[in-house]
Amino acid sequence: MKASAPGKIILFGEHAVVYGRPSLAVPVTQVHADVEISDSASAGIWIQAPDINLHAELNTLPSDHPIASVIHNLFFLSRVSPFPNLNIKITSTIPVASGLGSGAAVTIALTRALSAYINYSMTDEQINAFAYEIEKLHHGTPSGIDNTVITYSKPVYFIKGQPIETFQVAQPFTIVIGDTGISAPTKESVGNVRKLWDADRASWELIFDNVGGIAKRARDAIESGEWKQLGELMNQNHVLLQGMTVSSPELDQLVIAANNQGALGAKLSGGGRGGNMIALVEPNQAEVVAKSLVEAGAKRTIITQIS
Repeated sequence: MKASAPGKIILFGEHAVVYGRPSLAVPVTQVHADVEISDSASAGIWIQAPDINLHAELNTLPSDHPIASVIHNLFFLSRVSPFPNLNIKITSTIPVASGLGSGAAVTIALTRALSAYINYSMTDEQINAFAYEIEKLHHGTPSGIDNTVITYSKPVYFIKGQPIETFQVAQPFTIVIGDTGISAPTKESVGNVRKLWDADRASWELIFDNVGGIAKRARDAIESGEWKQLGELMNQNHVLLQGMTVSSPELDQLVIAANNQGALGAKLSGGGRGGNMIALVEPNQAEVVAKSLVEAGAKRTIITQIS
């Protein structure tokens, strides 16, 4: 039994989303987590995840281990007892801890493969709700963006505390993702923005209003296929993120390199201070922009089409 799930990237609304403004995220189908399940001749459930150097039997893992918690919780939910003897192989082309949703993708691919193996039928809605509960175990108060984008493999429009909406893309568009190779904990940048907001709430609420307005206009541009406008909105959003102190010299360098090579727009994506940036490009410019990002210091690039 096999299952797969894509990565994800945030297009607009970083940081402001924490303060009730909208955020947009889309699936990245060029990278994915893959799970393969087969019967085992050995007793127990054997898990192989070479990307994280894991080869272990389920009962040797702590119950709060991300992979173990999916298996235990799903078998509890489906009332499977005793557990079958299984081999579970997990591979992923999604870089870990890079803002591309690697954890949620593994959870969703594993949930799909296991539920199919035990003939426990789950709708996308049920898989999404289950994955969100798993995310909460490991991230405390996740937004729910990652699991929703990845479950439905569709763009989402998200406002904290409101139901997440999926929406349609008028026509495919191309994004180049550039990874700085710098690991930057989101918690830290979120905490620093909160300190700035605490010190001068009125000013920062206006900045967050601006970011929220950009996210709304960006959704309209995607739904109507206005790519020039979408690129301009990316550039505006990046300037606001710089003002929030969450960009970095490395991210700014990649944004400048992309725009110099004819990108329609570019910005950091995610928590900032490292991690990824994104550039909106004409399809025939994608390879040129990707090459320019590597020359400007990107450790890796991904070209993805959003459709």
